[in-house]
Amino acid sequence: SSISSLVTMEEATSGSDSDYSSSWISWFLSSKGNEYFCEVDEDFILDRFNLTGLNNEVTNYSQALDLITDNLDDEIQDELRGSLDVQARLLYGLIHARWIVTARGLQKMIEKYKRADFGRCPRVFCQLQPLLPVGLTDVPYEKSVKLYCGRCEDLYSPKSARHGSIDGAYFGTTFPHLLFLVYPSLIPPKSGPSDLGPATKDGERRTKRMREEQEAPTEGGGDSISTASVALKVERYRPKIYGFQLNETARLQRWQEAVRDRQITRLEALEDRA
Repeated sequence: SSISSLVTMEEATSGSDSDYSSSWISWFLSSKGNEYFCEVDEDFILDRFNLTGLNNEVTNYSQALDLITDNLDDEIQDELRGSLDVQARLLYGLIHARWIVTARGLQKMIEKYKRADFGRCPRVFCQLQPLLPVGLTDVPYEKSVKLYCGRCEDLYSPKSARHGSIDGAYFGTTFPHLLFLVYPSLIPPKSGPSDLGPATKDGERRTKRMREEQEAPTEGGGDSISTASVALKVERYRPKIYGFQLNETARLQRWQEAVRDRQITRLEALEDRA
């Protein structure tokens, strides 16, 4: 469940007071499993306008905020400090989702994207295109983070269990699509080598190996499976910015779905004759 996933994340990033370095944020970012996060500027966190409504999402909001900004009273009891750590991570994650859609936040995430800090697309013909984190919902405790490929426009789960347990609300549904809208030069090509793909022979060997694995013959013909029924069950990811589907993408997807429906009708007719 989502809650158990969150617990997994908390265990992966837990630490004692002695683990804290110069600040809570630097400790959090250096903890294993938190590599997807970037550093939120302190002035953004201290501007209460940017945190509007988060007091309704986080228990002990004021104390959690004090912990994040290193202003927590030293007299806070140890047992309360432990529960505050959980709330501080939640609060930082929700602030992070708001930060990465600002101009400065986008720049920080672009740096990570260009380094492929979020991994690369496993689809062979995407040629190791770097991925971007995205949430399936903006509501915490519902869905874990997914990775979006701007080339095939599909979603993938993180390879690492630590990353796979991160709440998707910490990145939100808007981020990768806003990034490509603001920086269209970063939109990857639909064919040919990826602009951000690895330029090493090792990367080329990996691409070739992935292609060979995908093209390897599989046992069983699957004759009993209805192609039309499988096609009808296919889910499509719909990119949205602040809840609204992108106009150009929406128009393209409507056309693609109309073509798919016609193909399914033909498949059903062929299967009925067989």
